Amino acid sequence: MMFWAAALLLLSSNAVAEPPERDDADLMSFVTLPEVRALKWDIAYHDRERLAPGYWFVAPYATISPDKPTAKYQQYQVGPYIYDDSGVLIWAGAPLYDNHNVFDFKPVHNIDNDPYLSFIVGWEYDDSKKGHGAIVDHHYNVKNEVQAPENVHDFNMHEFNIMDGGKTALACTYRGKSINLADFGRPTEESFVTVGGFVEVDVETSEVLFEWDTFDKIALHESNMFHSDDRPAESPGWDYVHINSVDKNEAGDYLISLRFTDTIYLISGQDGNIMWRLGGLESNFEQNFNFSKQHDVKFVSSNDTHHVISLLNNGADERGRDELLSSALIVELDVAAQPMTAKVVQRINRPDSGVTKLRGSARVLPNDNIYIGWSEYGYSSEHASNGDLLMTARFASDRYSTYRSYKGEFTGRPTRRPDLVASVYGTREQDTTTLIHVSWNGATDVVQWKFYAQAYEGGQSVLIGTSNKTDFETMFIADGYMDFVSAEAIDADGNVLHTSETKRTSTPSDWKAAGWVGSGSGPSPDDPSIMVAASADLSSGSSDEGAESVGGSASTGSGDRSSAQYAEAKEVAKAVYKAYDVIRGIGGIILFLVVAGTMSGAGYALWRVIRTRRVRYQHVPGEEGIPVEEIHLASNPRG
Repeated sequence: MMFWAAALLLLSSNAVAEPPERDDADLMSFVTLPEVRALKWDIAYHDRERLAPGYWFVAPYATISPDKPTAKYQQYQVGPYIYDDSGVLIWAGAPLYDNHNVFDFKPVHNIDNDPYLSFIVGWEYDDSKKGHGAIVDHHYNVKNEVQAPENVHDFNMHEFNIMDGGKTALACTYRGKSINLADFGRPTEESFVTVGGFVEVDVETSEVLFEWDTFDKIALHESNMFHSDDRPAESPGWDYVHINSVDKNEAGDYLISLRFTDTIYLISGQDGNIMWRLGGLESNFEQNFNFSKQHDVKFVSSNDTHHVISLLNNGADERGRDELLSSALIVELDVAAQPMTAKVVQRINRPDSGVTKLRGSARVLPNDNIYIGWSEYGYSSEHASNGDLLMTARFASDRYSTYRSYKGEFTGRPTRRPDLVASVYGTREQDTTTLIHVSWNGATDVVQWKFYAQAYEGGQSVLIGTSNKTDFETMFIADGYMDFVSAEAIDADGNVLHTSETKRTSTPSDWKAAGWVGSGSGPSPDDPSIMVAASADLSSGSSDEGAESVGGSASTGSGDRSSAQYAEAKEVAKAVYKAYDVIRGIGGIILFLVVAGTMSGAGYALWRVIRTRRVRYQHVPGEEGIPVEEIHLASNPRG
């Protein structure tokens, strides 16, 4: 009906006003959160029914090193983001730390009965801050900030691993130290090397509880990066081991990955000794497989005699490839056998037959599916326990990557109110339309929105319609000029989770310039209760006298009656609103009686409207709305 005409008008006007094409089609935009430009996804499903439940956790970045503020996009894009497995945004966390690079963003379920989030906040571009590990609760409030240890440049980006109970956490460390080159047959020379290590720290105090590094424990000849004829280096020196993950089992021993030795190590939690090596030049296992340049080595299970571990076998780096394609490996270690043995129990090759030269992750999910982050451009895949490919996804953008990608269940319950924006459009009194956009950043339980309007500020809220939530932002179109509007977030059980603020609908600053051809300088607000009753009357009339067909119209008689009834309702609503306005301004009961008398001619029309039964207000389903205003980006020279 009328709101379709209004919608077409909006679409046509936007088409005329569309600026030249910009390179931001890979980013989402929202009316309710104009400062957020979340990345879009390209997704391919192969067997969606077998996907594990849960959300995606990614932390897009354009460059690993932090950009100067002047080089960043002005809108929030980098940082922690949660999506569902349809690529719908759930939480844009970039504003939490002002668009800083974030790494190792994941859900945490081992602290208490509530879910948490953890991630690493990158260092400042001017080195004024080292960055830190952050723990955020399910209300999106920062619970803890774990600071970097002394004598390191930054809180290292590779790992922030919360231990059971949430009392301690593991992190990687890098420090420059001078080392004698005797292992290279050059005992009279020394060089600086970047020593890789890890710490276990107290989450509350950031106190270091256990510390280990490779100095005097991993010889130079184990490195695949530096060789006996390389020249000595100044501080910070050769990065000869490059630690990139650390985990801990119930026995208290630490599992670490050194990328530049192609080796996985088990470190004693008692004395720091190396208990065994897997892979590399000095492996302690009989094994019939190889891996190299690996990432994200983690325990799947562990006991006195057997360990099952997962890892991303990159098989390549910037210098070249050792294997034709990257893979995720699930490996079983028998440490009771003589000699110890290692065998691959699951190998999952990268679905596009490519290689991941840098970064990445691989995790076994609670239902035994395997979720793999191949890092570049956010490329990720999910596989069944037997290796079947279920899904692949990547950022629509080729300007961003994420260090790791995770999938997991999470319940987000933000304490802040939902965000709501409303605007009114139209060219005449009879065709005004109110567009309402609503979103609730981080809420995971909303299935429906209920929309309300008030005839005047502080007036009674009238339900004008509902819309199912199918995207991050929901748009609702209401006939008429709804002056004060709000929305309720509803869960699957029909409970009200939260209510937005009541917002006054925005209007054009110049109605004539916006196309207004009606009388006066613009429309008067409508009384929502009268509009709802009129809509119910029209719906009832359509049902009794022949409903409109899609794309067509009802019979001439019923159409004329509907138009006349709607026009009557608009006139009554206009008169009532003016009465409200006068009464609010002066408050005189005598004046009210005078105004009521002037309305006697409209009384019969009002009675005719409100006598009808009330039904839900006509509306359209929620969908990504038409931007109310353009959001301009500053170009990123590194994009």
